[in-house]
Amino acid sequence: MEQGKYIELTEIIQEMRAVRKRLEIAAKEIFTLARNKATAEKRYRVALRQEILKLKEQGLPATLINNLAKGEETIANLRFERDIAKELYVGGLESMKQTRTEASLLQTISKYND
Repeated sequence: MEQGKYIELTEIIQEMRAVRKRLEIAAKEIFTLARNKATAEKRYRVALRQEILKLKEQGLPATLINNLAKGEETIANLRFERDIAKELYVGGLESMKQTRTEASLLQTISKYND
Protein backbone atom coordinates (compact mmCIF):
# COMPACT_ATOMS: atom_id res chain seq x y z
CA MET A 1 0.00 0.00 0.00
CA GLU A 2 2.78 2.45 0.88
CA GLN A 3 4.59 1.70 -2.36
CA GLY A 4 1.47 2.63 -4.41
CA LYS A 5 1.17 5.88 -2.50
CA TYR A 6 4.86 6.65 -3.08
CA ILE A 7 4.57 6.05 -6.83
CA GLU A 8 1.50 8.25 -6.99
CA LEU A 9 3.30 11.03 -5.09
CA THR A 10 6.26 10.73 -7.45
CA GLU A 11 3.93 11.08 -10.40
CA ILE A 12 2.36 14.15 -8.82
CA ILE A 13 5.77 15.72 -8.25
CA GLN A 14 6.77 15.03 -11.87
CA GLU A 15 3.53 16.57 -13.07
CA MET A 16 4.06 19.61 -10.82
CA ARG A 17 7.51 20.10 -12.38
CA ALA A 18 6.00 19.87 -15.86
CA VAL A 19 3.32 22.41 -14.94
CA ARG A 20 5.96 24.76 -13.50
CA LYS A 21 7.92 24.52 -16.74
CA ARG A 22 4.79 25.25 -18.78
CA LEU A 23 4.10 28.30 -16.60
CA GLU A 24 7.63 29.60 -17.15
CA ILE A 25 7.24 29.21 -20.92
CA ALA A 26 3.77 30.77 -20.82
CA ALA A 27 5.05 33.80 -18.91
CA LYS A 28 7.62 34.46 -21.64
CA GLU A 29 5.04 33.90 -24.35
CA ILE A 30 2.56 36.28 -22.68
CA PHE A 31 5.19 39.02 -22.81
CA THR A 32 5.64 38.42 -26.54
CA LEU A 33 1.88 38.35 -27.13
CA ALA A 34 1.43 41.58 -25.16
CA ARG A 35 4.13 43.27 -27.23
CA ASN A 36 2.55 42.03 -30.47
CA LYS A 37 -0.83 43.30 -29.30
CA ALA A 38 0.52 46.75 -28.46
CA THR A 39 2.45 46.96 -31.74
CA ALA A 40 -0.62 46.00 -33.78
CA GLU A 41 -2.73 48.57 -31.90
CA LYS A 42 -0.15 51.30 -32.55
CA ARG A 43 0.12 50.51 -36.27
CA TYR A 44 -3.67 50.53 -36.60
CA ARG A 45 -4.15 53.83 -34.77
CA VAL A 46 -1.38 55.63 -36.66
CA ALA A 47 -2.69 54.44 -40.04
CA LEU A 48 -6.28 55.28 -39.07
CA ARG A 49 -5.26 58.81 -38.05
CA GLN A 50 -3.44 59.31 -41.34
CA GLU A 51 -6.44 58.08 -43.32
CA ILE A 52 -8.82 60.34 -41.36
CA LEU A 53 -6.60 63.35 -42.04
CA LYS A 54 -6.45 62.46 -45.75
CA LEU A 55 -10.25 62.21 -45.94
CA LYS A 56 -10.65 65.54 -44.10
CA GLU A 57 -8.35 67.20 -46.63
CA GLN A 58 -10.58 65.85 -49.40
CA GLY A 59 -13.48 67.75 -47.82
CA LEU A 60 -15.67 64.77 -47.00
CA PRO A 61 -18.40 65.26 -44.40
CA ALA A 62 -17.16 64.69 -40.84
CA THR A 63 -20.00 62.24 -40.16
CA LEU A 64 -18.70 59.89 -42.87
CA ILE A 65 -14.96 60.15 -42.35
CA ASN A 66 -14.59 57.64 -39.50
CA ASN A 67 -16.55 54.90 -41.26
CA LEU A 68 -14.86 55.54 -44.60
CA ALA A 69 -11.41 55.47 -42.98
CA LYS A 70 -12.14 52.17 -41.21
CA GLY A 71 -13.45 50.70 -44.46
CA GLU A 72 -10.27 51.46 -46.40
CA GLU A 73 -8.60 48.10 -47.15
CA THR A 74 -5.22 48.79 -45.52
CA ILE A 75 -6.90 50.12 -42.36
CA ALA A 76 -9.31 47.18 -42.28
CA ASN A 77 -6.39 44.73 -42.56
CA LEU A 78 -4.52 46.49 -39.74
CA ARG A 79 -7.66 46.35 -37.60
CA PHE A 80 -8.00 42.65 -38.40
CA GLU A 81 -4.37 42.05 -37.34
CA ARG A 82 -4.95 44.10 -34.19
CA ASP A 83 -8.02 42.06 -33.29
CA ILE A 84 -6.18 38.78 -33.86
CA ALA A 85 -3.27 39.94 -31.70
CA LYS A 86 -5.71 40.92 -28.96
CA GLU A 87 -7.49 37.56 -29.02
CA LEU A 88 -4.20 35.64 -29.02
CA TYR A 89 -3.15 37.63 -25.96
CA VAL A 90 -6.46 36.98 -24.18
CA GLY A 91 -6.23 33.28 -25.11
CA GLY A 92 -2.69 33.15 -23.75
CA LEU A 93 -3.84 34.67 -20.46
CA GLU A 94 -6.66 32.15 -20.22
CA SER A 95 -4.29 29.28 -20.94
CA MET A 96 -1.92 30.54 -18.26
CA LYS A 97 -4.81 30.82 -15.80
CA GLN A 98 -5.81 27.23 -16.56
CA THR A 99 -2.23 26.05 -16.00
CA ARG A 100 -2.15 27.87 -12.65
CA THR A 101 -5.38 26.12 -11.69
CA GLU A 102 -3.82 22.80 -12.63
CA ALA A 103 -0.80 23.60 -10.44
CA SER A 104 -3.08 24.48 -7.55
CA LEU A 105 -5.00 21.23 -7.99
CA LEU A 106 -1.78 19.22 -7.97
CA GLN A 107 -0.66 20.97 -4.77
CA THR A 108 -3.98 20.13 -3.14
CA ILE A 109 -3.71 16.49 -4.21
CA SER A 110 -0.17 16.26 -2.86
CA LYS A 111 -1.29 17.66 0.50
CA TYR A 112 -4.05 15.06 0.81
CA ASN A 113 -1.58 12.33 -0.15
CA ASP A 114 0.58 12.93 2.91
